[in-house]
Amino acid sequence: GHVVPDTALAQLHGSLGSSTVSLAAMIVSFSLMVAMVIMVHSFRDSFESWLGKLLPADLQVFSALGGDTTTLPESAQQRIASLAGIARADFQRIQPIFLQPGRPAVALIARAVADRPADSLPLLREARQARVSALRPAWISEAVQDRYGYRPGQQMSLPLAGREQVFFVAGIWRDYVHSGGAVVIRRQDYIDVTGDRSATEGSIWLRPNVTAATMEAGIRAALAPDNQFELISNPQLRERSLKAFDRAFLVTYGLEAVAVLIGLLGVSVAASSTALARRAQFGMLRHLGMLHRQVLWMFASEGVALSALAVLYGLLLGALLSLILVYVINRQSFNWSIDLAMPWLQLASLSLALIAASAIAALWSGRAAMSQDPIRAVREDW
Repeated sequence: GHVVPDTALAQLHGSLGSSTVSLAAMIVSFSLMVAMVIMVHSFRDSFESWLGKLLPADLQVFSALGGDTTTLPESAQQRIASLAGIARADFQRIQPIFLQPGRPAVALIARAVADRPADSLPLLREARQARVSALRPAWISEAVQDRYGYRPGQQMSLPLAGREQVFFVAGIWRDYVHSGGAVVIRRQDYIDVTGDRSATEGSIWLRPNVTAATMEAGIRAALAPDNQFELISNPQLRERSLKAFDRAFLVTYGLEAVAVLIGLLGVSVAASSTALARRAQFGMLRHLGMLHRQVLWMFASEGVALSALAVLYGLLLGALLSLILVYVINRQSFNWSIDLAMPWLQLASLSLALIAASAIAALWSGRAAMSQDPIRAVREDW
């Protein structure tokens, strides 16, 4: 009852040299695939969480032209906030500023910040408020921290209204939009310093049982004649953002597909070459009394055993490589961090697919190698 697995294990034990070559090829391709899958999944998971933190409202108002030159006056903001069916409306002002001469511009975001900043910003670290409580707070992105060296609790100067205004760094937040860096301050602090009450974007919360489609006409009427703004619901914005994310990582998905094909091709080639080289052995096993199907299942068992080892080593090595991609290469390349998230279902599916492909390739190769008469196969080896 154990002839097939016992023979397969004995064969693997007696051919460690050739088996190691096939195993190494599978491990390399599979570990690369695992590392990329974990990295992309972690990035997408962090991006979705980031969207939920920064865009919690039911509707968003953006400039249809893009940029920060199109502004929404205070009168239009008041008209929108006073509409029936709107529970809350927050507006924000985004504009470029220069922290240092000769350096790229940084985005200044004046927006509403909750009493607990972590409730409205994807904060990574916070400063001790008591140390610098007399100054206005500012929250900087990771890119600003990396490029300008600011740390939580330190003071920083922001050029507002033609003068340098001193703020303290209240925390570090994660930003996936402004590659040059971004600084968030409270909108009321911005208004107190500059007197500018205009806005470039808006977030609108609807009352219960009020739909975005119902409110759209009223909001557009309130925006007129400031009709250069786009109104988009939260689900639509999330879908658009995630589609843009997927388009940006099409090359990575292509690399994953190439890694899968390389792994499957390696399995198929190794199984075919091994089967052809062992035709005489298959013939001898038939003479010793093994059935045709037993020889095939023995060869398939060897492929399953090798691919299972490749999966175990590949998962371990791929996980280690993904740590480097997530915490080192991604951080140094883009000046933002992501949280590690393991796509267990996807990894399990890929692992089972590789094992199944190995078994199928072994069965197909073994069937082709055993297509000739066993007596002739043995005679070739005399």
